[in-house]
Amino acid sequence: MEFARELRAEGRAILDSAVEAARARFRPILMTSFAFILGVAPLVVASGAGASARKSIGITVFSGMIASTCLAVLFVPAFFVLVQRFEEWRLARKRRPAESAPAEAPAE
Repeated sequence: MEFARELRAEGRAILDSAVEAARARFRPILMTSFAFILGVAPLVVASGAGASARKSIGITVFSGMIASTCLAVLFVPAFFVLVQRFEEWRLARKRRPAESAPAEAPAE
């Protein structure tokens, strides 16, 4: 989400920057994830001596990568929007009391 933070720093809206960053990273995330998932596919369909150990590792990694890919593609941009809005709200709230403080009377 570093790309989204850079877009936000340039003045883009939070939602627009998250969508643009998600679009830019969608294909690389899927390509990397599917390459890894297909790389462990032989472990999932293993047979022969020691196949049960290979299958247990393969199924765990295979399903974990599918879950993490879904999280990366679907939930990370949404979490970015939520966290960024909260951070900006908190900073705006912190600035407000400092700006509304009464100015000191000039010394005589």
